[in-house]
Amino acid sequence: MSTTDLIHRYFTAFNAGDTNAMLACLSDDVAHHVNEGKIRTGKAKFADFCAHMSHCYREELTDMVVFEAESGTRAAAEYVVNGTYLSTDDGLPEARGQTYRLPAGSFFDVENGKITRVTTYYNLADWMAQVSA
Repeated sequence: MSTTDLIHRYFTAFNAGDTNAMLACLSDDVAHHVNEGKIRTGKAKFADFCAHMSHCYREELTDMVVFEAESGTRAAAEYVVNGTYLSTDDGLPEARGQTYRLPAGSFFDVENGKITRVTTYYNLADWMAQVSA
């Protein structure tokens, strides 16, 4: 499977809400660099993060474009996050079912057919403005 195929499989699982399928794409010691957060290492912490996110947010990623480095060991994806804020997240505005739409991107390291690093970026100020309106 190519790196591009792996990244598409990861995001297909995300859109399906299938955390187990996402975990199957990851190395055991995956480094998860969360936007505005700490680095979490390992599949268990990644699964915990996904559970928290599923509780607070419902999201679908669209307009996906995946880029792969020639070596196949690095990739990037650009997409649009279409979401609903379901439950108030710590330190953030109160959730009232607000919807949002914002551009985002993820960067990946890949070794032996598994994702070893996921780094996600989006504009938190843009998100805050949308859910506070």
